[in-house]
Formats: sequence, structure tokens, C-alpha cells
Amino acid sequence: MITLLSIYNKLLNKYGYQGWWPLIEHEGNNPTKTGSIKGYHVNDYSFPKNDFQRFEICIGVILTQNTNWVNVEKSLNNLYKNDFLSPEKIINNIEKVKELIKPSGYFNIKAGYLFNFSKFYLSLKARLPSRDELLSVKGIGKETADSILLYAYNQPIFVVDVYTKRIFNNLRIINSINYEEIRAFFENELPKDYRLFQEFHALIVEHAKNHYIKKPYGLNDFLV
Repeated sequence: MITLLSIYNKLLNKYGYQGWWPLIEHEGNNPTKTGSIKGYHVNDYSFPKNDFQRFEICIGVILTQNTNWVNVEKSLNNLYKNDFLSPEKIINNIEKVKELIKPSGYFNIKAGYLFNFSKFYLSLKARLPSRDELLSVKGIGKETADSILLYAYNQPIFVVDVYTKRIFNNLRIINSINYEEIRAFFENELPKDYRLFQEFHALIVEHAKNHYIKKPYGLNDFLV
């Protein structure tokens, strides 16, 4: 019988631990040939270690909307080198932010999202935000909110992206494109462990890059 855990184990055996979310100041190597060339922390779930890393993850999640990680990494490096990876700097010079995040695309819109989130982040005063609070911030949708909670706050919330829908509908394990239905299915079927959720989500993305980018999707998928 095919279960989510059996699929997770197949993906893990194929691709190995992924060590998401990559961070600028961390020297860990990329476990795969896709995405960032450094910043990964394989088998180390103690990240984020401080508020700077937490905020960096949140900003990275927002910047990944409608682009790939290579472009996001360029934007994050621009922000980092110019000492703009802080909510105060983003709020106080939004025009500079637009210039620095151009590699991520939609820079005018995304700069606005970063501004909104930075104000919200400061209002938290280091406490854990609720999902509803995150979703109330303009520019933060369900996938973005759940990614922030999973990777920046280590909360056991499963992230559903387009690859999750594509792969698991193709395997006929699910028959839905509804975000909340799919998220509930994964969370009910899996042990509620943020480390497993982080790895599973990262492995789904890696698998999709290998099998689900070009049509026909899933041809010769070893998971079948």
C-alpha cells in the first residue's frame, strides 16, 4: 500500500536530506544540483538560531513568490551586502529596497509586501504569530504564511505548493487542488513533526524539478 510515509522514504533515499531553509551566513553546501550553492544545514534543525536568521527566512519566503531560488538568492545577497536585511531598514527606505530586490521580479509589488511584513514583524515583538495574523498581512497568502511558520518558526504546518498538487494528483493519492484539503490530508496522515514536514516539502520540490517541470508530468516517475 502506498502511504505518504512510504513516498517520503523513497524520496529521502533518492535525494537525501535537504537542509532547508538556506541562509546567507551559513556555509553549508547544497545537497543537490539545483537552487542555492550554499547555506543549507543538512540534519541540523536548530535553525533559525537568532532573530536575524528568522527575518531573513521570512523575507526569502516572500521573495520566492513567482520566481526561483536562484533569483531570490541574488536579491537576498543584495539586501545583505547593503545591510538591508532588517525590518527597520526596509521600512525606512523602500525605494532602495526596490532596487536591491530587482532580480526576484515584480520588485515594486514585492517591495510593498516586504514593507507590510516588516511593520507586522516589528509589531510581534519576537512572539510567534498565528496563521490568521500572517494571512491578514497584505501579500501573505496561505503558502507563504505556512512556509514562514514551518521554516522560520519550526511549526508543524505542511506547506502545499503547486508541485505537491501536481505530483500527488498524478499519483492519484489525492484528487483535489484545494489548498486546505490537501494540507489537512498531509497533516492527518503524517506524524506531526516540523522536521519531517520541512524535509518532505523540500524533497517534493526537488523531485518536481526532476520529473514535473516539462510535460508530460511524471513520466517514468519512480514513485509510481
